[in-house]
Formats: sequence, structure tokens, C-alpha cells
Amino acid sequence: MGKGDRKTRRGKTYRGSYGNTRVHGAQPAVAGAKATVTKPAAVKKAAAPKKKSA
Repeated sequence: MGKGDRKTRRGKTYRGSYGNTRVHGAQPAVAGAKATVTKPAAVKKAAAPKKKSA
């Protein structure tokens, strides 16, 4: 487990690569917060009222 190991942080730093062990980029400020964007639920139009026959 050292510079040659691709799965350790030291190995990632040595090779200059990023991954789960050495993440590149900003982390969410709140632990467990979702960073994904969700689509709003589809809204169905109300059915037109039926005409009463006389």
C-alpha cells in the first residue's frame, strides 16, 4: 500500500488521478444533502364538466 497502489490516496496523488479515494471538486455543505435536481410532478388538467341533458 503505497505510491504504486491505485486504490489508495497516496497512489492517486502520485499518479495524479482522481476517484472515490481522492475526489476532485467541491462537496455539499450539508452532510447527506442531495445535489440532484428533481423535476416537478406532472400536473394533470381537470376534466371538463359533463353537460346535463334536459
